[in-house]
Amino acid sequence: MATQNEPDSGPDNHTTTTTITNNPTQVATPPIYHLSFNQNHSCFSVGLQNGFRVFDTDPFKPSFRRELDTHGGIGLVAMLYRCNLFCLVGGGPDPIYPRNKVMIWDDHVSRCIGELSFRSEVRNVKLRRDMIVVVLNQKIFVYNFLDLKLLLQIETDLNPNGLCEISQNSSPMVLVSLGLQKGQIRVENFGSKKSKFVMAHDSRVVCMSLTQDGGRLATASSKGTLIRVFNTLDGTLLQEVRRGADRADIYSLAFSSNAQFLAVSSDKGTVHIFSLKVDSGSMASLTNDRSHIASEPIHSRLSSLCVFKVVLPKYFSSEWSVAQFRLPEGLQYFVGFGQQKNTIVIIGMDGSFYRCEFDPVVGGEMIQLEYHNFLNADNF
Repeated sequence: MATQNEPDSGPDNHTTTTTITNNPTQVATPPIYHLSFNQNHSCFSVGLQNGFRVFDTDPFKPSFRRELDTHGGIGLVAMLYRCNLFCLVGGGPDPIYPRNKVMIWDDHVSRCIGELSFRSEVRNVKLRRDMIVVVLNQKIFVYNFLDLKLLLQIETDLNPNGLCEISQNSSPMVLVSLGLQKGQIRVENFGSKKSKFVMAHDSRVVCMSLTQDGGRLATASSKGTLIRVFNTLDGTLLQEVRRGADRADIYSLAFSSNAQFLAVSSDKGTVHIFSLKVDSGSMASLTNDRSHIASEPIHSRLSSLCVFKVVLPKYFSSEWSVAQFRLPEGLQYFVGFGQQKNTIVIIGMDGSFYRCEFDPVVGGEMIQLEYHNFLNADNF
């Protein structure tokens, strides 16, 4: 693969290629710099000091670890399902690579085979089989995976969390990013070559998730009380669900593979599962209001107490989660759906792994099926 630099004006950055080999040295409980699932939640990656690890989720087991002989931390590990190619970005107090570079690692040869250089810190990287998407603080670059040719450059609002989602099953690709103002999202359809801007929230968008086919988008704002689900085709609001009444930091959103459920994790320590009542055939007809032209806050169209909306606060007419799982408050957890029906997987920045089962009919508290500390030295 070729080496590419960000095509902005100004002096080019000097680019070097680093050769990496394996080192069997193991650290018992290293600090975690990065934690994320792959595209279908079948495994997850952990960025550490001097390397990264990958674990299977169902059943839980260590898949492999890579200890790099060059000292420094890995702050981002982007996976492509179970492919041998990864994108790595340096992180931690002593990053192994500059934070403004994306290193393309080929695990078959245990070395980096290409890189992308930018003039500011890389916030996120998203992969699909034909494209690499790199997210900076106010820009997104889309590259062809085969030859690293730049296909598209997108301007965004300030994006410190590196928010960006891309479809995996659809071709052409659907890409969702922040828009150009607070609370706005942008939907880029690579088939129609059209952009749509949607006013999703009054406050900043801090988390989002896209279905595999790119048809539905879930968003959460800095308030963390309401989660909104949109049709990406026309920007209409399909559903609004309530996590709680008090403010929360939303850490992750995840759709189930059939898009019937949505999982949410936050700093409040409870993982919520919401039932999504809208099927793909009725997405466009559920509401006639176009959220992208609305200037007022969006209100839920789906409510068990909608007849009382005029006299009751919106809180009482909200849709609530059907199942919950309690975790320690204040810790950062990420949630995905398991490979078995009605199961979820939770991974934490403290090294915790949970697999739980929920009952979509009865609801209530989930049943814990499995727990591990994935940083435990016995795992390797």
